[in-house]
Amino acid sequence: MAAEHEGEIMLSRLDSLKDIRSKMLQLEKLKNQLLNDFVDTEKEEEMLKEYKKEMDLLLQEKMAHVEELRLIHADINLMETTIKQAESDRNRSLEKARRLHDDYMPLKQHVDSLRASLGLEKLPELYHEEDKLTPDYFDKQRPNYQAEDTASEPVLPSTLTTVAAVSVATQQMPVTARVNRPSVDRQPTGFRQQPPPMKACLSCHQQIHRNAPICPLCKAKSRSRNPKKPKRKLDD
Repeated sequence: MAAEHEGEIMLSRLDSLKDIRSKMLQLEKLKNQLLNDFVDTEKEEEMLKEYKKEMDLLLQEKMAHVEELRLIHADINLMETTIKQAESDRNRSLEKARRLHDDYMPLKQHVDSLRASLGLEKLPELYHEEDKLTPDYFDKQRPNYQAEDTASEPVLPSTLTTVAAVSVATQQMPVTARVNRPSVDRQPTGFRQQPPPMKACLSCHQQIHRNAPICPLCKAKSRSRNPKKPKRKLDD
C-alpha cells in the first residue's frame, strides 16, 4: 500500500513538472513576443517622430509658397492699379492733344494760305517734327488695358486660395497718389523659397527630400549618409 501511495505521489509530481514546463514554455513565448512588440513599438515611435518632423518641414514649405503667392498677388494688384492710373492720364493727355490739334490744323491752313499769297512756302507739317504725329494719329483706337483672363490661370488648392485671398484683402494698401509717368521698379520679393534639399534614394535612386525618413516612391526606409554617432559613455 505504501509503495502504491508513493507511486501516486511520484506520478502527481511528474504531472506537475510537465504542467510547469508547459507553462514556462508558454510564458517564455509570451515574453519573447512582448519584447519583440516592445522593440517594434520603439522603432515605430522613432519613425513617427521623423514623420512628424517631415510634416512640419512640408508645412513650412507650404506656408513659404503661400506667402510668396500672396506677395505676387499684391504686386499684380498694385501693377493693375498703376496701369489703370497711367491709362487715365494717357487718355486725358490724348484728349487734350486732340482738341489742340483740332484748333491747330485750321489755323495752320489759314496761315499757309496767307503765306502762299505772298509767295512763301508752307509751314512744315507736324509729322516732320514728330514722326508719330501723322494726320491719322488721333483716329487710331487706343484700347484700354485689360487684366489677364482669370479663367486661364491655374486652379489653386482651396487652402492656398483662401489664405492668399485673405492675406491680400487685409494687407493690400490702395494707391492714391497720381502717377504722371509710372516707372515701377519691381524689387525682388523679400521671401523667395529656395528648392528643398534633395538626396537620391538608395533603393530606387530617385530624388527625394533630404529629411524624408522613407521614400514616397518605393516606400523604402531612407538612411542618412551622415548618421549621428552614438555618444560615448564616460568611464566611471
